Amino acid sequence: MIQNTLSFSHNYNWGNQSSQGEFILLGVSDRPQLELLLFVLILISYVMTLLGNATIIAVSRLDPRLHTPMYFFLSNLSFLDLCYTTSLGPQMLVNFRSARKSIPWAGCVAQLYVSLSLGSTECLLLAVMAYDRYAAVCQPLHYMAIMSRRLCLQMAVTVWLSGSGNALVKTLLTLRLPRCGRNQIDHFFCEVPALLKLACVDTSANMAELLASSVLLLLLPLGLILVSYGYIGAAVLRMHSAEGRRKAFNTCTSHLAVVSLFYGTAIYMYLLPPSQDRGKLVSLFYTMVTPMLNPLIYTLRNKEVHGALRRALGRNPTSQGT
Repeated sequence: MIQNTLSFSHNYNWGNQSSQGEFILLGVSDRPQLELLLFVLILISYVMTLLGNATIIAVSRLDPRLHTPMYFFLSNLSFLDLCYTTSLGPQMLVNFRSARKSIPWAGCVAQLYVSLSLGSTECLLLAVMAYDRYAAVCQPLHYMAIMSRRLCLQMAVTVWLSGSGNALVKTLLTLRLPRCGRNQIDHFFCEVPALLKLACVDTSANMAELLASSVLLLLLPLGLILVSYGYIGAAVLRMHSAEGRRKAFNTCTSHLAVVSLFYGTAIYMYLLPPSQDRGKLVSLFYTMVTPMLNPLIYTLRNKEVHGALRRALGRNPTSQGT
C-alpha cells in the first residue's frame, strides 16, 4: 500500500508540475527551408479543407434532394474532418513561423484528446458508410426501410461516443506516465507514440495497449468494409444493366478511395512503425492532406452534388438532373 501511495503521489506531482509547464514541438526545426515549405503546403491544405468540407455540409443541409442516409454520413465525415484539421493545423502553422515552438500543457492535452477522438471516430464512421453503400446496392428496394432515420442517428451517436471513449482512455494512460522533466516532443503535434518516448518508466504496457486498440479500430472496421464490398461486388456482377453497374460503381468508388487513403496511412503509422522522420511526414498526410482530398473525391464525379451546387448558386437548369 505504501508503494501504491508513493506511486500515486509521484504521478499526481508530475501532473501538477506538467500543468504549469509546456511542451516543445521539435518538428523539423533543424531544417528551416523544409519548415517554410511545410507551412505553405499546410496552409493551402487547411484552407481547402475548410472550404471543401463546409461546402459539402452546406449543400447537404440546404438541398432536400440530399437528405438521404448517404449524405447524412458524408456530412458527419465533413464535420469530423473540419474539427480534426482545426485541432492540429493552426498550432502547426504558428509553430512553423515561431522561434520557440511551444504548446501549453493544457493545450497538448486538449490536442491529444480531440485528435484521438476524431481519428477513432473516423475509423468507425467509414465502416458505417460502407454498410450504407451495401444496403443501397444489395438491398435497393428496402434501402430506406433499412437505413431509417432512427438507425442512422443511432449509428452516428455510437461511433462518436465510441471514438470519444477510446480517446479518453488513451489520453489518461499516456498522460499519467512520469516524464522526469522531459518536454521536447519530436513531432509536429501531441501524439501518443511521441509522448510515450518522453516517459522515464517502462512503457511496454502502454505500447501493447496502443497496438491492441489500433488493431481493434483499424483492422476490424477495415475487415467489415472489405466484407461489405465483397457483397457489393457480387451484386454488381449479377446486374444485367450497364447503367445499373455504372451507378453502383460511381456510388462506391469515392468511398473506397477515401478508405484507401485514410486506412493506408493510419496502418502504416500505427501498425507498421516507420522511421521517425518518415513517420512525422506520414502523420501530416493523414491529418492534413486526407481531409482536404475527401471533399474533392466525393464531388468530382458526383452528379447529385454538382446539381445541388448549381441550384445553390442560382443556376437551376431544368436539363440538369441529379
